[in-house]
Amino acid sequence: MSTSDIQNRIAQTRAQLESTLDEIEDKLNVPKQLGILARRAQSKYEENPVPWVAGAATAVAVVAGIVALAVAKRD
Repeated sequence: MSTSDIQNRIAQTRAQLESTLDEIEDKLNVPKQLGILARRAQSKYEENPVPWVAGAATAVAVVAGIVALAVAKRD
């Protein structure tokens, strides 16, 4: 292997390492990941809001039931 080949291989390895570190940094960037998640959720909601509305209604019903049970147990 020539010096030039070794230098080229080192440069390729450095570029791959830099790319990998950038990908890891992106995955660990919580605000960025939350933004991506929010955009996906908004897109899915715009495609079909029915499951989202049904899920919200179910969550409200569950919370109302828990509150009703807590009030009933107080008496």
